[in-house]
Amino acid sequence: MRKSLIILPLFFNILFGCQNRKSTSQSEKDIGSQNIALVKKLLKEGDNKNVDFLETICVSDYRYYFPSNAEPLNLEEHKKLWKGFNEAFPDLKHTIEDIYAMENLVVARLTVRGSLMKEFAGILPKGQKVEVGKIVILRIVNSKLTEFWEEADLLGFYKQLGMEPQMIDQ
Repeated sequence: MRKSLIILPLFFNILFGCQNRKSTSQSEKDIGSQNIALVKKLLKEGDNKNVDFLETICVSDYRYYFPSNAEPLNLEEHKKLWKGFNEAFPDLKHTIEDIYAMENLVVARLTVRGSLMKEFAGILPKGQKVEVGKIVILRIVNSKLTEFWEEADLLGFYKQLGMEPQMIDQ
C-alpha cells in the first residue's frame, strides 16, 4: 500500500506535467502561425506597393538590417529604401520558397523577381530582369515587428543589371 501511495503522486505529476507541456507547445505553434501570417501579409503589402503597411505592424524603435549598410535603418529609412526598389522595379514580387517560425522569430527563404524600369543606383533601365535569392529573419514580439534582418545575393543582383565587378588596386 505504501509503495502505491508513493507511485500514485508520481504518476499524476508525470501525467499533468506532460499536459502542461502540450498546451505550451500548442500555444507556441499558434504564435508561430500568427507570426508567419504577419510576414506573408507584409510581403504581399510590399509587393502591392503598400510600404506604409509597415507603420501598422512595427514597434517605434524598429530596426532593419540590410547587407550593405553598416548601421541598421529605422522604420522611415526602411520604407524609403523599399519604395525606391518599388519605383525602379514596378513589377517586383516576392516568392516564399520556405518559411519557418520558432518562438518570436520567423525565417524565410525568398526569391525576388522584377524588371528595372527606372534608373536605380546609377544604372539606366533597359527592362533588365532580375531574380535574386534572399533569406530574411524577422523578430516579432506581441504581434509587432521589432527587427528585420536581410541577406541577399547583391553581387548576382548587380550582375543581372549589367554591372561587372572590378578589382580595386591598392
